[in-house]
Amino acid sequence: MGPSGSSTATDEAAWTEVRDRLRARGLRWTPQRRTLIEVLSHADGHVTGAELIERCRELDTTTTPSTVYRTLDVLEELGLLRHSHAADGREEFHVQPEAAHGHLHCIGCGTTWEIGADEAAALVGSLERRRAFAVDLSHLSIAGRCADCSAALAD
Repeated sequence: MGPSGSSTATDEAAWTEVRDRLRARGLRWTPQRRTLIEVLSHADGHVTGAELIERCRELDTTTTPSTVYRTLDVLEELGLLRHSHAADGREEFHVQPEAAHGHLHCIGCGTTWEIGADEAAALVGSLERRRAFAVDLSHLSIAGRCADCSAALAD
């Protein structure tokens, strides 16, 4: 994963507007949703749904998975997070994504790296040209072995 950054005024403004944006979609501003927004506003990088539920339950024991996942879907539509899938298929959420990115996952040591559009351009461009397939980079997850794990296998 990339290095963690600090919140900016824009990030904080986006989270303070969530209540109005949810209400505009006909959703109530419930204590559970308020708790989820609080947890997300302090999250950085990638987090799983299970981790979010656990963090919410530390603040509000009445948090239900269905409310968390329904709200995550709406927040993704609003652009406040994106979901992707780890090598094992587990759904992860990237909070306040600056740009779409894919992931490399080492099946040996479990390390994950983000790959940006510039790094994935050749592969994405080839798929678009040869197969007329528009890649959603945020869902690109490639499993393989890092240099250290490959070298360890060769020994």
